[in-house]
Amino acid sequence: MAKAFRQKGAEGGRASIEVEGAKEVRRALKRMDGNLADLREVHREAAQDVASEAKTLVPVQTGRLRDTIRTSARNVSAAVVAGKGLVPYAGPIHFGWHARNIEPQPFLYDAIDRRRDEVLDRYRQGVDSLVRRFDRDAPG
Repeated sequence: MAKAFRQKGAEGGRASIEVEGAKEVRRALKRMDGNLADLREVHREAAQDVASEAKTLVPVQTGRLRDTIRTSARNVSAAVVAGKGLVPYAGPIHFGWHARNIEPQPFLYDAIDRRRDEVLDRYRQGVDSLVRRFDRDAPG
C-alpha cells in the first residue's frame, strides 16, 4: 500500500509518497544478491513523472522557476526540487508568504497528487521486473 503525505516545517515542507513495504523490498533484494542500484532507475523514472507534471503546473512569468525543476535519484529514494541560486523564490511561490500576501501555489505537491497512481504503477512494475529477473537468473 502507498500513501501520500505532506510534512511542513519551519523551513518549508516536503511532499512524499511512502510505499509501505519498501524496506522489505530492499532487504529482499539484498538477500537475492540484487543490487539496490537496480531500484535507482525506477526512482529516477518516478521522479521524472512528477517533475514533468510540476513543469506544467508551476506559475510562469519568465520561465526561470520552471527551468529549475529537477530530479535526483539514489539507490533508496528520489526527489523533485525547484529553485536554486538565482531563483531563491521557489519556496515563497510554492508555500506562500503570508507577511507579503503571497498565496501558496503548491505546484510540487499538486504534481505528486496528480501523478500518484502513475508513480505507484511504475514502482509495482519495477519491483515485479526485478523479481522476474531474479527468478530467471537464479541458479537451480
